[in-house]
Amino acid sequence: MSSFEYVSNVPVSRIAERLKGARRVLVTSHEKPDGDAIGSCAAMARALRSLGVDADVWVQGAISDSLLQFVTDLVLRRAPEESPGEGDYDLALIVDTGAWTQLQPLEPYLRGRADAVIGVDHHARGDEVASERFVTVGAASCTEVLVPLLDELGVPLSTGGDAAGRNSIAEALLLGLATDTGWFRFESCGADGFRLAARLLESGADKNRIFRIIEETDRPARIAMAGRAFESAEFLEDDRAVVMTLTASDFETTSARPEELSGLVNYPMSVSTVEVSMLVTEVDAGSVKVSFRSKPPIDPQPGCPFVDVNRLASEFGGGGHVHAAGARISLPLPEAVEALRTAAARAIQEAGFASSGATS
Repeated sequence: MSSFEYVSNVPVSRIAERLKGARRVLVTSHEKPDGDAIGSCAAMARALRSLGVDADVWVQGAISDSLLQFVTDLVLRRAPEESPGEGDYDLALIVDTGAWTQLQPLEPYLRGRADAVIGVDHHARGDEVASERFVTVGAASCTEVLVPLLDELGVPLSTGGDAAGRNSIAEALLLGLATDTGWFRFESCGADGFRLAARLLESGADKNRIFRIIEETDRPARIAMAGRAFESAEFLEDDRAVVMTLTASDFETTSARPEELSGLVNYPMSVSTVEVSMLVTEVDAGSVKVSFRSKPPIDPQPGCPFVDVNRLASEFGGGGHVHAAGARISLPLPEAVEALRTAAARAIQEAGFASSGATS
């Protein structure tokens, strides 16, 4: 049995030392990047360039038009359409993930280069992707984990921005912090998160600009897909779990794009009884992607039940956080949904929720 533990194995000062001594750095994150992934990549690319270190951001999978508005100062390289050459980079910096399943487009390049790979993350699970890691599981976002590194590098958080704070490191950090905490609603955001938000605002980040671009720039196709997801909703375990499905034909009919699904899995959480929400998206005839969400316990006292969806996702080779996770399942849609029904029912019962076993 492997003795590998996904924990920090070097201090932040060591990572700063290696980055400062680099000639050129590849910066990347998980496939289909969200606000935290893009914010983390942008913050580090801007910081490194301010120190005279060349840095390229590599994007894996689809990225939303709204997120692209926060990286207009950067040239994004796209895998697998492009591939780094053998001697292009002397270091690779992976942020907001440490899982091979989320790095597949760049996996062939990263494999065998572990000594030249650095990881910075806030997830509880990961693989032996990077030889040196700085992992803070309790952090609200990966951008929060990066702040001590940026301070160690001596880079002001206001770096890179114009007079309105656009394209600054502070803006990138707030983008990650705000989106990964559901605009500061999630349990993961405590006093430290709010203190950091205040520091970022003082450094020039514009929270109103970020909110409008992220939350108020949808295309009609997203609304159409939301309707199809809601129509498919199946409630399980006395309405404590819900599974929604989107098929390949839904994408064809609505002309929606995969990156436009962000946040749809959260909508059923407004139902008072729902503890777990799952959105299953058909990738092709033999595989699906799943997003998982769960609510924190209603009472902070020990013993109050809740579902750890990081653990639930791990049953399918995925992972993430206690209340937000994802997985890719190599099964046709009907079979994947059936497996998820069974796993969600078991998770609800094992968490301690009383259930009659009825399905509504």
